[in-house]
Amino acid sequence: MFHWLEQRPFFFAVFVFIFVAFAGIVEALPDFAKQSRPTVGTKPYTVLELAGRNVYIKDSCNACHSQLIRPFKSETDRYGMYSLSGEYAYDRPFLWGSKRTGPDLHRIGNYRTTDWHENHMLDPQSVVPGSIMPSYKHMFKNIADLDSAYAEALTVKKVFNTPYDQDLNGDGKIDVKLGDYKSAIANANEQAKAIAADMKNQNVKDAVANGKVPEIVALIAYLNSLK
Repeated sequence: MFHWLEQRPFFFAVFVFIFVAFAGIVEALPDFAKQSRPTVGTKPYTVLELAGRNVYIKDSCNACHSQLIRPFKSETDRYGMYSLSGEYAYDRPFLWGSKRTGPDLHRIGNYRTTDWHENHMLDPQSVVPGSIMPSYKHMFKNIADLDSAYAEALTVKKVFNTPYDQDLNGDGKIDVKLGDYKSAIANANEQAKAIAADMKNQNVKDAVANGKVPEIVALIAYLNSLK
């Protein structure tokens, strides 16, 4: 058989391709599946964080900021531990990005505070002199869409078996509560109050106290979750 193949280069090339491809699949797929599983500590987004993520996408923050730290010293020195595939297990869609007009944000929750984000989104140049980032003052007035965020969370729970209302750490406590619509919105409002307490803008504080969540609060909840 091999002598026959050696006399026919085309069939020999096809045979080698199939053999190498099969070997690659056998070796690569199991490891790929293993690496794409959620890493320890990775949790689904809360309803408020999902609402903030939707604001992040709506206002095209991902056009100027990546969320993918590459395994190079120059990147890990600046941004922290390089990104692992399992950390994106609950991201739909992925926000890796391909351009960095601004810094990478994958671990921004480790080194920026709620107060910093508030000032930065209101007046970027006052926080980072020379920044070309525009002001996002509308986020302080627009109200976040918690209804759509809840619908998204419920959908991924049912369709993709995203582990809401489960004990992921084995400590007997539910890690990320979803529940029914009423309780989910109540939990989002409680999380919003905790964030607003660290903010200075009185209009935002008043809105949250009245049961409304400005987009800036939801966005900060999302950015604080990136660690």
